[in-house]
Amino acid sequence: MTGEQLAVVSGGGTGIGRAIAARLAGDGYRVVILGRRADVLERAREEIEWTVGPDRIVPLTVDLTDPEAVEEVARRIGELGPVDALVNNAGASVPVPEDGSLAALARSWRHGLDSNLLTAVLLTTALQSRLRRPGGRLVVISSTAAQRGGAGPYSAGTYAAAKAALHGWAFGLARELGSEGITVNVLAPGYIEETEIFGSWWSEEFHARKIADTLVGRAGTPTDVADAVGYLVSPAAGYVTGQVIGVNGGAVLGR
Repeated sequence: MTGEQLAVVSGGGTGIGRAIAARLAGDGYRVVILGRRADVLERAREEIEWTVGPDRIVPLTVDLTDPEAVEEVARRIGELGPVDALVNNAGASVPVPEDGSLAALARSWRHGLDSNLLTAVLLTTALQSRLRRPGGRLVVISSTAAQRGGAGPYSAGTYAAAKAALHGWAFGLARELGSEGITVNVLAPGYIEETEIFGSWWSEEFHARKIADTLVGRAGTPTDVADAVGYLVSPAAGYVTGQVIGVNGGAVLGR
């Protein structure tokens, strides 16, 4: 596989992750997509390769909260060659537990932190030695919830807190890896339609409020986020590192 660029996208079977995988495959990368559901990954592979051509997508099923499973998938990725771009996109919202007990709250928080923080930490650590030097690109997908706090049925704050923790962790990685020619950046999407987090079960009133919250008068799309990733992993972004970049239509202003 000499000369071929390799990208890894966690949570690559649906929504934002799938759009990122499609964008990078279209840009010439061979893309490893990671997720828990083999059928979802295979469907994404078929749909993306229908557009970009065969042998561009490698689906690997893995539970990214399981250290042993992550070590094994990192070994398999290492057989493909050095990793040019790693996009940590896997994550999930965790509803507030119904019974209100501290034990249930603790389970909910642990699940939220595992899903949104530990997945990125384990995968990045397992692949860190395999990132291309110089020129490797690491992108972490966060959320405006990290900047605004949790709300709605996720008001316990698990999702927002886990996403905010990604920022400090990514800043440390940027300092650590910069001298090796590797950039590390965070993307914080706002309201993005066509994702499993913002699904059809939300009310029309909710959609209207989220759109009204933007300055551009529309919801974001997975492609909006994928385009930003496409820039951050390109040679053009070689001087951009240690940044949190909002993709939110102006719902949260830069700071």
